[in-house]
Amino acid sequence: MRTSFLSRTRKWIGASALAILVGIGGGSAFLAASSPSALAQIQPAAQITLPKEVTPTSFADLVEAVKPAVVSIVVEGDEAGRDLQRGGREFNFQFPDLPDGDLRDFLEQFGQQFGQGPGGRGGDGQRPQAPARKFMAAGSGFAISADGYFVTNNHVVDNASKVTVIFDNGDEMTATVVGTDKRTDLAVVKVDDVTDLPFVSFADEDVRVGDWVVAVGNPFGLGGTVTAGIVSARGRDIAGSSQGDFLQIDAAVNTGNSGGPAFNLKGEVVGVNTAIFSPNGGNVGIAFAIPSNIVEQVANQLIKSGTVTRGYLGVGIQDVNRDIADSVGLANAAGALVTEPAEDGPGKKAGIKSGDIITKVDGTEISNALALSRTVASKDPGTEVELTIWRNGKEETLKVTLGKLNEAAAATQEEQQPPAEEEPAKPAPSSVGVTLVPNADGEGVLVQDIDPSSVAADKGFAVGDAILEVDNKPVATADEFEAAIQGVKDSGRNTALIKAERGGNVRYLGLPLDDEN
Repeated sequence: MRTSFLSRTRKWIGASALAILVGIGGGSAFLAASSPSALAQIQPAAQITLPKEVTPTSFADLVEAVKPAVVSIVVEGDEAGRDLQRGGREFNFQFPDLPDGDLRDFLEQFGQQFGQGPGGRGGDGQRPQAPARKFMAAGSGFAISADGYFVTNNHVVDNASKVTVIFDNGDEMTATVVGTDKRTDLAVVKVDDVTDLPFVSFADEDVRVGDWVVAVGNPFGLGGTVTAGIVSARGRDIAGSSQGDFLQIDAAVNTGNSGGPAFNLKGEVVGVNTAIFSPNGGNVGIAFAIPSNIVEQVANQLIKSGTVTRGYLGVGIQDVNRDIADSVGLANAAGALVTEPAEDGPGKKAGIKSGDIITKVDGTEISNALALSRTVASKDPGTEVELTIWRNGKEETLKVTLGKLNEAAAATQEEQQPPAEEEPAKPAPSSVGVTLVPNADGEGVLVQDIDPSSVAADKGFAVGDAILEVDNKPVATADEFEAAIQGVKDSGRNTALIKAERGGNVRYLGLPLDDEN
């Protein structure tokens, strides 16, 4: 056991290794302070005291109470159009193929088809582009009412033509999909002609990092499997999801757990298991669950209308880093910077401009772009909100009536740049290490060359970038760019706010202008 532990710990690197060293150091200090003589020499600056806590000796009573409400969900349908692989690299929503071997053969005997099913990847390592075919898949879910409403993941029932709910006692019932919400990866299904099903409730209180969680689900088709762990982190933003507010838990979650609940010690649902981080397709102790407050809100809307409606502000946004905050005189690097308002969006109609930084919504502080997206999406279309914005070095407020979010429009926003008049000019070096030419195909000036040792290169500028504005002033020539840079210096600021475009995406960057740089 000791050898195995040491072998595993050697795989930790960077900050993890530092954390281990700090932990060992803390332990040594505690041991040194155990004797009276040591206490006289080592006194903590602020003694940490912990409330008396009763550690559960068993989860058996909890599990016995909640298991009847947790179900396995088996779906059948057509492969074409099914969203098999949501998420970015190593974030698995519909988990990857099982390796060939006894476990896979065993599961396939029972009709479980994972990923591409039998055959998996082609001989060249690529997924075969086969015609549409039938599929079977399995996930988890849980009852939220006595009359047969169940919550699961959208990717579990995606494109399903038949949904079967299998209860803990083995009973099976056919269910219908009431509604799905791809944005949060949630779905509600309904079993008819029932009135007395056991069901569970959502937690009223937020979980804290370190709280116990118990996951119940159907991993690898093994229904009723229970695992336990703690909340490892909150507010995780993972690739492939526009939700960006996940609980991270270390309870074992595997293929088939998707849609299953994570409970607190009161037997209340604190999250819906939906994704894992895995370099190999299996559990490594990093799973992600949708928080219960979001699940409850979405589920109620799906039951009521079959769809989810969200507020829409109609602006492209990005985070505010320290350089950007310095460039506009903002004390804290927080808020959401507007890159471009949509032409017919509510934001532009209310007066929001490119370069505005939204710091509050109805008095609630906005920490970053994701926080603004979540805050606006949580409000109903037609709601009037008050935005606090930072513009031209001072705080202002605007009233905006939110529109209705169109998911297709939100996924991609194409901008057409009006062509600029061609003005032949030679490449012109600048004082910040970039060589500029007029942009013959659009607005601004193009970066033709960049000094690799310059601050501009360090901050991410690259050849081919179009610089549209400096300090919220449009620039169309190298002279205008240099004049704007000089204007920032003359104002006493040492960071210039640059609006740049790359590959159709508009971003703001803060460019330090210290003489030493």
